[in-house]
Amino acid sequence: MKSMGSYLLVFFMAMFWVFRIIVAFTATMGMNFPFQPIDRTLEIILLFVTLICIILVVKRKLVGGLLYLLGYGLYFGVDLYNTVVAVINGATIEFSQYAVILMSFIGVVLPICVVFELLLDKNRKAHPVDKKTDWFYKNEQFDRKLDERADKNNYRTL
Repeated sequence: MKSMGSYLLVFFMAMFWVFRIIVAFTATMGMNFPFQPIDRTLEIILLFVTLICIILVVKRKLVGGLLYLLGYGLYFGVDLYNTVVAVINGATIEFSQYAVILMSFIGVVLPICVVFELLLDKNRKAHPVDKKTDWFYKNEQFDRKLDERADKNNYRTL
């Protein structure tokens, strides 16, 4: 993770995850909160899956982004589609349903952005950096200039 966009997306993932924890907790405790989970059981399962996905995205694994997109797309996408179709057909909705539409929209757009960011990251596989060894292998200006009497063994593994 070298770019600011990567850090921001992981930060938004974590913020949305914490928000979903709050939503699941308030729904489980029976508190009055404007946001309600679509399905409590799936919400809790999705919270654990999301934690794994956040770790995989930080490690720049494409599998984490795809799993995040699949989970959130199936959970929030179906509800978003059904609600938007109902609004288009003329159904009246309340403020709490608008809040659910907004959260579902964020729950669908955020994983799409994460997957596109992982796919478009040029440094993910092309130029991996290992700070422990790059100082040794990439500093050729400090190499000794050897003559014909010097030891010709190559101790570096290239």
